[in-house]
Formats: sequence, structure tokens, C-alpha cells
Amino acid sequence: MEHTATLTRYITQFVDQLCCSGVEDVVISPGSRSTPLAMTFREHGDIAHWINLDERSAAFFALGIAKDKQKPVALVCTSGTAAANYYPAIVEAYYSRVPLLVLTADRPHELRDVGAPQAIEQSHMYGNYVKWFHDLALPEERLLPYVRKQASRAVHESTSGHSGPVHLNIPLREPLIPDFTTPGCWRSDIPSVPVMITGNATLNNEQIRFFKEKLFSGQKGLIVCGPQSNKQLPHYIAQLAAKAGLPIIADPLSQLRTGPHDKRNVIESYDALLRSEKFKNDYKPDYIIRFGAMPVSKAYLKWIQKHSNDVDHYVVDEFASHREPSGVPTTFVFSHPAEFCEQILKDVGEEGNETEWLSQWKSLNVEVKKIMLASPEPALNEGHAVVYLSEAIPEESNLFVGNSMPIREVDSFFASSPKKINIMANRGANGIDGVVSTALGTAAQGRNTTLLLGDLSFFHDLNGLLIAKQKKINMTIVVINNDGGGIFSYLPQALNSDHFEELFGTPLGIDFEKVVSMYEGSHRRVVNWESYIEALRLSYKEEGLSVVEVITDRESHVAFHQTRWNKVADLIEGWNS
Repeated sequence: MEHTATLTRYITQFVDQLCCSGVEDVVISPGSRSTPLAMTFREHGDIAHWINLDERSAAFFALGIAKDKQKPVALVCTSGTAAANYYPAIVEAYYSRVPLLVLTADRPHELRDVGAPQAIEQSHMYGNYVKWFHDLALPEERLLPYVRKQASRAVHESTSGHSGPVHLNIPLREPLIPDFTTPGCWRSDIPSVPVMITGNATLNNEQIRFFKEKLFSGQKGLIVCGPQSNKQLPHYIAQLAAKAGLPIIADPLSQLRTGPHDKRNVIESYDALLRSEKFKNDYKPDYIIRFGAMPVSKAYLKWIQKHSNDVDHYVVDEFASHREPSGVPTTFVFSHPAEFCEQILKDVGEEGNETEWLSQWKSLNVEVKKIMLASPEPALNEGHAVVYLSEAIPEESNLFVGNSMPIREVDSFFASSPKKINIMANRGANGIDGVVSTALGTAAQGRNTTLLLGDLSFFHDLNGLLIAKQKKINMTIVVINNDGGGIFSYLPQALNSDHFEELFGTPLGIDFEKVVSMYEGSHRRVVNWESYIEALRLSYKEEGLSVVEVITDRESHVAFHQTRWNKVADLIEGWNS
């Protein structure tokens, strides 16, 4: 009984401190060694618990909750290879700066490295992909203050600086079942650890003066915003661009294309513009100020590399980092992005600045959108699947986008909208695994959510659909089914016809209707635009899982895009700049 009482108090103090430190959700994959953690989280009344049987799916599901709430989410699993299945989502969380608390139960030290079942080396098992690791001490009565301190530190480490995952390995001896009638559970006489406070990085007066002179000097500047999740930042960037008379290259994950803020300076068609050699030469900026991560567009990447030595390049990031994969000379500005904008705009007049430079970008953007969004041919294509989706998606929605071609289609075909649409994706490591589970995590709080992905991504995470069935989570999934990996058709591999289909095209030949039926969702396969629009309309009226499968032709995909890019190039050739 003494062991059970100590175990109970130790784990209840740990879980209660996580709650005191701001944890609201835990995702649990059942197992034996994690019994004390799982039962204690279940018993705690202030932390929502989600049961997800597949650890890989569970980790991505937790990632989605954390993305949506922008708060740390706990993950619990048993010892052994269960913990290894978390790895892909932890890598994604690390690179996309999402806070996760990875809590892996473990065998006690005497059962490690002696051939005990379900005992692997779990210390530092995630390497450099976690911000902090700690192997907790085995439960002892005198260590109750210690375990609260480690719980508090775990939350702080996951959210301080650039957010990310942390790993606590928790060795436990049998018997494993806690007794919640034990005196001294929860807060009792052990005080909770105070919340830690971190301030924002700001510019000094000399730095403010430097950027004011640059932005208001009449130079040809450009603001770029890549993937970022701060919902207030678009307002500040739009203000800065308007006052300085600068165009904004807005990645679809920048949150600048949708919402109520001023979007007059937003350039959505930059990818098509930057495929024109004439445009790349004629519209070279004097400087670029970038917020967020590198944009999705490869055309943008090649453009800044082309002008790497004669364009001043600044990247604004809240904390120290070197997130600039292009290799161009870059000045890193470590300042809170919204505060950076506020500091530059202080004492600047109310009127905006409509420069000739800005007018040219805006005029071209309007004309290019006409070309890219022009009425489609009768055959379905991925680009206009995005156009019609952008029109049908409800107000106050999440749009989660798969990698490979779907995110690039959204970049090219999702125009600015006054709707409040939060566009998200797993662009940390850019993988196609775990996309279904992550999207379901963003939908778990009841917000309207649409997932747009390809058939390969859907196949990779079919296990993720189980929690949609169990928890009756509402989500529309639009599956672009071109029977394989469409992005490879744009790469040099496509020229090797002998091996292309087997190694890169990878056709699945799966009847997704049967899969969706297994998880009690509705399924609609569409082959024309009328049925697609109707399928979207019906899906948003349904509860639970609704899958719309869009059948497209992979072979015609490249020609569709190339035709429109050629029209854009012809437009720019005749443009009077």
C-alpha cells in the first residue's frame, strides 16, 4: 500500500501541475505501463482527454489540437515501440514550432538493457527534435515538489522562445494502479509552481530609425509573409504595407489572404508572376522584409536566389533563429513581428502611400488572377477544385491543406477573401503522413474544418479516421484522386518513362468509398463541376465525417498549369511597366 500511495501522490501532483501551468488537453494511447498516467489524466476534471489507439495518429492528432488552440498538448503512451511511433509528429512539431508535451511511460531502471519485454532505450530517443528532455526520478514521497517543478518546467520549455516539443520519460514500477482515495492527492499541501513569464524582444531607437528610413525612403521594397499562425499579425503587416506603399507577397499560410484586415496590397498571384523571366528581371526590389517561414513557392525561392547579391534581405523573427533556406545573404531581426510593425509605424501619418511600384504589382495581380481563375474546362482539375472550395467553405472555418500538390494549388488558386478562414498545413517537415489526424485535431474543438489532400496522403493516414468515428468529429475531406503522386509529374523523374509509374507515379487503385463506409462517414465521388459544388454544399450540412472524392487526370495536370503560366508570361511580355 505504501508504494501505491506514493505512486498516486507523485502522479497526481505531476498531472495537476500540468493543468496549473496551462495544459487543457491530453491524447492517450492505452497501454499497461502508462496506467498511472492514463488513469490520473482521466480522473482530473480540468483536462480534456482524447483516446487514440494508434500512437502515430495520436501524436499528429495532438499536433492538430495544439495548432488550433496554440497551446501545449500532452501525449501519453506506454513503453517500447509505442513511443517510437510518435517520432514523425515530433519532427513536424519541432520544425513547425508547435508545443507538445511527450510523456512516455518506461520500465524502471533495473529492467532496462537486460532483455525485459517492451523495454527499449527511451532516454533521448527523439534526439535534437525536442527542445528539452528529462528522465523523471522514480516516485518517492520526498520528491513531490520536484515532480511539480519538472511538470512546470516542461510546459515552460515547450512554449518559451520558439515553441516546440519536449520529452519527459517516466519510469514506473508495478503495481501500476493508483488509488485516488489516498490522502494528499492533487494540490493538497504541495503548492503549485508559479507561472514563468517571458517578455517580447523589441527594437532599440537606432534600429527603429534605420527601418523607418528604409521603408519611407521611396525605395522599391517588398513585404513577404510566409507560413505563420499569429492571427493578429495580418492587421499589423497590412498597416505597415499601406503606410509605406509596399506590396505584400502573401503565402496561403500567412493568414493574410483571409479575414477582415485590409487586403488591398496583398499579392496572391506572385507564384505565376515569378515564373516569367521578364517579370523576374523588371520587378527586382531594393529590399525584402520577410515575416514567417519561407513561402511555399519554389518560383519565389529561385527569384531571391537570382538577385541574392543586390537585394537587401531581412527576416523578422521573435527569437534567435536562422530560418532562411535560400542561402541568400540575410540580416536576421529578432523582434516580436507585431511589435516590430507597431514600432515602425509610431508617429507615422494616417494616410497610406500609393507608389507607382505598388500600383504596378497590384494591377498585374488583378490581371493574373483573371487568367488563373478563369472558367475551367469541363474536365475536373485540381486548381479549380480549390477555387470552388474557397467559394463554398463556411465562414469561421479551418482549411487544412495536404502537402505536395494541394498546398501549391491553394497557393495559386485561393484568392483573397473577407471570410475568416484559418489556413493551416504541416509545413515544418512537409511530409504527407499524419495529415488526416492533424486536421482532425484542429477540428476537435468543434470548429468547421475542411481537409484538402491527395489520394496518397489520405492513404497514409486512414487509421486517423477512427477518432472521427468515435468522437463524431465534424469534418469535410476533399480528396483529389489522380491515382498517384501528382507532384512527381513536375520533376525530372517524369522524363524516365521506364520507371516512373512504379517508383514515382505509385497508383493505388483503392476504392475509398469502402474505407469511408468502414468509419461510418458519407462518401461522394464527383466527376463534373456541378456534382462537386453540390457535394461540397451537402457535406457542410452533415454531421460527422464527409468525404468528397474528386477524380482528376494526372497526365493532363502539368499541361493545365503550363497553359495558364504561358498566358501570364504573354501578358507580362506586353505589359507597359
